[in-house]
Amino acid sequence: MRINQYASGADRDLNGERTNVSQAVIRRLPRYFRYLRELIRQGKMRISSSELSSMMHVTASQIRQDLNCFGGFGQQGYGYNVNYLYARICELLGVGAGIRAIIIGAGDLGRALVRSPMFEKRGVDIVAMFDVNPSLIGREVGGVKIRSMTELKSFCEEIPVDMAVLTLPKESVDEVAELLVENGVRGLWNFTAKELTLSPDARVIVENVHLGDSLMILNYQLCNPTDRDETK
Repeated sequence: MRINQYASGADRDLNGERTNVSQAVIRRLPRYFRYLRELIRQGKMRISSSELSSMMHVTASQIRQDLNCFGGFGQQGYGYNVNYLYARICELLGVGAGIRAIIIGAGDLGRALVRSPMFEKRGVDIVAMFDVNPSLIGREVGGVKIRSMTELKSFCEEIPVDMAVLTLPKESVDEVAELLVENGVRGLWNFTAKELTLSPDARVIVENVHLGDSLMILNYQLCNPTDRDETK
């Protein structure tokens, strides 16, 4: 995966103060989210950075540095309160922010994604799907109605949309991205296999997801086992 980010304002900590948080740290936050959620399921009340390090295969020093970007959350001699840390990570990742998303493209991938519990677990509400295929319009998938692309503008005026998941043919992605930006969508999760780059003036965050790239990295590692980075 690669990211092209154009966002207004600087990153801020939980007290609203400006911070300079690197993309590497931000990209590790979902791992903390997953591991802490599992610790809660296990009934674990507190954990040290060294224990978390053993689980995540990240150095204890790196964990402390990462969390210090947002205020630390730990206590010397005690470690981290798991529930508290999980709640704070959720806050940073917008789990309780009420993010609304739509899916553009009701093909195989779009239908698979809308049925996934992934969005609900991360606090993202899929409010609609859109497609141009008349045979799909009006159907429901996973409780979400498929609408015509001609309804997009009026829908966004009625229900503000934060994020669009793009699973449409790559030939249409540029035109659709511009339409989404015009209608106030602030984040694009792009599965089209075409690198989508918008003008910084658009003030939109784009996450380009290349499933084929991930597959080929695995292929490489299978064919070249001596080149694997064992530290990751």
